[in-house]
Amino acid sequence: MLSRVAESIYWMSRQVERAENLARFLEITHEFTLDQPQNMVNSWDALLRITGDEALFKERYDEANADSVSRFLAFDEDYPNSMLSSLRLARQNARSVRESLSSEVFEQVNEFYHLVNHAAAQPALSSPTNFLNEVRLLAIQWTGVLDSTMPQDDGWHFFNVGRMTERADKTSRILDVKYFNLLPNVTDVGTAVDDLQWASLLKAISGIEAYRRKYRVLHIPNVVRFFLFDETFPRSVIYCAKSAFWSIRRIHESADLPPGEAYERAEQLCRRLSLTSAEEVIAGNMHEAIDRLQTELNQLGDAIFRDFFHHELV
Repeated sequence: MLSRVAESIYWMSRQVERAENLARFLEITHEFTLDQPQNMVNSWDALLRITGDEALFKERYDEANADSVSRFLAFDEDYPNSMLSSLRLARQNARSVRESLSSEVFEQVNEFYHLVNHAAAQPALSSPTNFLNEVRLLAIQWTGVLDSTMPQDDGWHFFNVGRMTERADKTSRILDVKYFNLLPNVTDVGTAVDDLQWASLLKAISGIEAYRRKYRVLHIPNVVRFFLFDETFPRSVIYCAKSAFWSIRRIHESADLPPGEAYERAEQLCRRLSLTSAEEVIAGNMHEAIDRLQTELNQLGDAIFRDFFHHELV
């Protein structure tokens, strides 16, 4: 496979996954604000810190509130990571590798882009929650179409590496939402508001039912364990890391390449996650643990670029 084709497929996958997860971020923040104590941190400020683009937002908007942050993250064409910008780039990448895609995958990317582009043209959304839910469901449909119409060859594995590295990063950031939305007093921990927030986190990764089947009651170590270390749930960090590593290994085997930097970094990340417990994360500093994880995922992304997109794959 040509490296330029592999790169376009990889980035298209990441961009669609990024748009979906921004919808999940916005949904959970809307939920957090419904029952938020008055003396609690502004959840919209917290969301901007989690995305890492707070400075760019402040250059363009006066105040962080539901309207301004939602427009920035969903529709701002000058913000390169907005849902609209991500889907525009995904559509461009899809066009550049049209011959490598099934017609259904190509049509789904177009439909996704037009949904968000149409919403961006409206002065205001009548129901932001319905729109965000529609985005999330369309992204899930795209994943289903991709997996049911594309052969699991090198192209599919580059799709998988892209979506799984992006998903692992965003799942960890969703967990970080709770860190930045800590309740104002220690006495509030374990209250109804605290439980609602943890439940909202699980809903944000479409995992509330799977969690309850496994653990039944909300318990912080179990929620952290589910997010980071559950090897059966397809949005947990370790599941994503292992799936990305599997695809990287298959690409190497297909091209008869020796293990490269991306292979080694993915393998190391999987090993470290397997040897870490939820209790260790909580006993230390959860935010620092997530920061470390995001750094490792960024390093993996850089290694993927160096290993696969700087030369031609046979």
